[in-house]
Amino acid sequence: MSAHLPTRRSFLQAATAAASVTGLPAAQAAPAPFKPTWDSLVDGYRTPDWFRDAKFGIWAHWSAQCVPEMGDWYARNMYLQGNWQYDHHLKTYGHPTKVGFMEMQNRWKAEAWEPEALMDLYAKAGAKYFVALANHHDNFDAYDSKYHGWNSVRVGPKRDLVGEWAKVARAKGLRFGVSNHSAHAWHWQQAAYGYDPEGPLAGQRYDAYRLTKADGKGTWWEGLDPQDLYTGRNMVMPDGINTLRTANEWHEQNDRVWDEKAPPHNPAFTRQWFLRCRDLIDSYRPDLVYFDNSGLPLGQAGLDIAAHYYNASMAWHGGKLEAVVNAKMLPPERRAGVVEDVERGQREGIEPLPWQTDTCIGDWHYNRGVFNNHSYKSAASVIHNLCDIVSKNGNLLLSIPVRGDGSIDTDERRFLEQMAEWMGRNGEAIHGTRPWRSFGEGPTRVGGGMFSEGKAKFGADDIRFTTKGGALYAIALGWPQGGLLRIQALAQDSALAPGAIERVEVLGSPDSLAFTRSRKGLEVKLPEGLAGTPAVALKIRGAGLA
Repeated sequence: MSAHLPTRRSFLQAATAAASVTGLPAAQAAPAPFKPTWDSLVDGYRTPDWFRDAKFGIWAHWSAQCVPEMGDWYARNMYLQGNWQYDHHLKTYGHPTKVGFMEMQNRWKAEAWEPEALMDLYAKAGAKYFVALANHHDNFDAYDSKYHGWNSVRVGPKRDLVGEWAKVARAKGLRFGVSNHSAHAWHWQQAAYGYDPEGPLAGQRYDAYRLTKADGKGTWWEGLDPQDLYTGRNMVMPDGINTLRTANEWHEQNDRVWDEKAPPHNPAFTRQWFLRCRDLIDSYRPDLVYFDNSGLPLGQAGLDIAAHYYNASMAWHGGKLEAVVNAKMLPPERRAGVVEDVERGQREGIEPLPWQTDTCIGDWHYNRGVFNNHSYKSAASVIHNLCDIVSKNGNLLLSIPVRGDGSIDTDERRFLEQMAEWMGRNGEAIHGTRPWRSFGEGPTRVGGGMFSEGKAKFGADDIRFTTKGGALYAIALGWPQGGLLRIQALAQDSALAPGAIERVEVLGSPDSLAFTRSRKGLEVKLPEGLAGTPAVALKIRGAGLA
């Protein structure tokens, strides 16, 4: 096997072969608009209107890591002695020399999963697109994968989860997306090749180090190779480490490093990733592909996939590009080639290009402790952030954690019901809108960037603006004192709103509201029946306003 990474030509040859296997036409068989370069992506891409109109999506970040109900990164942390998830695994399932994470894949049964009922909740909550997790850093495909035996049709649920999600989402009129996190599996899973540095089993290697395909004879995983799941010995902790501190330092400096490069000594992993991702795109034709990567994954492989996806989308839609690719932490000169995603963060002002926040009401993977402590984000806080994001030309993709059995808990249901109540009345100010001349006003400032959420606490003096169809929407993020709302940006002789204000109404009611306009602002007395609502949306009309 060559020690060199595959070339661009080899990726395109692999893509052609993949297309012949799927039975779909190969987009690269004829001259294609997009080439696998950043210059081509930036020059040719335009964000489709469906995404700009949707504004709000819901995500099921669901994998076998939800089975223990212990939160995020369980498939890695259960191999790190001293970590609380390691302690839980040891107590609940056994030592990772004997019971590794691959056993959790088989425990994932999805026995209470009702995708139609869940999608109904998501649609009522105002979601216009839905994203299903296709694979995570644990390297397991939640779909009928042609190139990876470790998939949900063969192991665990024994169902095509992505396929079923896609069917019900589209039946509800939602756009459908997938998230792909597996490009990091080659280093993230290396903890499974380690060992306890201390204690009675010190130095004994964990399951990934010793298991081979031959060991599966007579077991539930007969015919599968654990090395295909754990990705092989790419970056193995060396022998001789005998303290927890030294082991943790080694992991932090080596397999924990978040690197978007392809594995230097495992070109087969990169090629396999490409084929799996190509298969995912061609088989399910998603409207959106989310990459959990800073930029595109695995160097040239990520560029090849993005170009193929854009060209395939145009082939599916009669020459119209309907595809969205999400990637993170892009330099400014590359942002126009995809839709940049800001994980658990926001933007300070209106962005010239559409963008997306992705966040979760709890942990990404289901955490029983969050439910027991009733510590999910409140619907009010999510509504406030949604309004702020939309006013700045963004979308919100919100994860609702799913249990290993496929159900959601009572607090999550209540959250979705509260979202549905607010969006049912006020969604007009969100869906299909565009930013106004100013995103808003008020004392609260939002810090931009990744992982910046949670610092801003909005109040009634914080107002966010959107516009659509000649109307201006002003959304107050709370109930003003005495029910009297003052909007300074709409003051008489305001440079932002030089025209006349002719009509003001509150969404959900056809009645016109009385208002006064002075140099201090536009003042509107709100209906008392709305007191206590998380945010109040006004629809304002007048010549030159929007």
